[in-house]
Amino acid sequence: MVEIQKEWLLAARKGDADAFGRVVEAFQKPVFNLCYRMLGNSEDAEDAAQESFWRAFQGLPKYDFQRSFGTWMLSIAAHYCIDRLRRKRPVLLSLDSLLPEDDAPDETPGPEAQTHRKQEQEAVQTLLAHLGREERAMIVMRYWHDMSYEEIAHALRVSVGAVKSRLHRARHTLAERWHSNRLSPAGSGGGHE
Repeated sequence: MVEIQKEWLLAARKGDADAFGRVVEAFQKPVFNLCYRMLGNSEDAEDAAQESFWRAFQGLPKYDFQRSFGTWMLSIAAHYCIDRLRRKRPVLLSLDSLLPEDDAPDETPGPEAQTHRKQEQEAVQTLLAHLGREERAMIVMRYWHDMSYEEIAHALRVSVGAVKSRLHRARHTLAERWHSNRLSPAGSGGGHE
């Protein structure tokens, strides 16, 4: 952890709202991105991120400085999003929300490329709908936040073995469904690849 962040956290723990504001600024992007990828739209993600930061602020007296603040913060956000998803039907994510911003092409694709991209997005949305809430959280934490198995296990309060096996099953499920959809006439966009 960056030393100045520790100072902000110590000040925030004593009730300094400005110090916690600096913490929020430092972590708002990863928290919002996790919430967006799990919930699927900006409004819900903004609400979830705000609630996650509020819960973190309230939980600061219990925060263990031996633990990574980023991991602790993302675990609060992931749990909040999982709870929200439990209360409503699953939301399908777009392929755009899964791609890192830096990898997105700058130029506007032609009509054929746009059609192909739309078909790929629809396929990914269908695939992600088959993952459970926690599996989706694990996928996001592992592949978009580069969290270790141990960090994910700690964040979601499961064993490392459970993380590894559930990620393996989730990847296997996604791969099987992807392959199956690519081979079926309906899943291949009418045979145009």
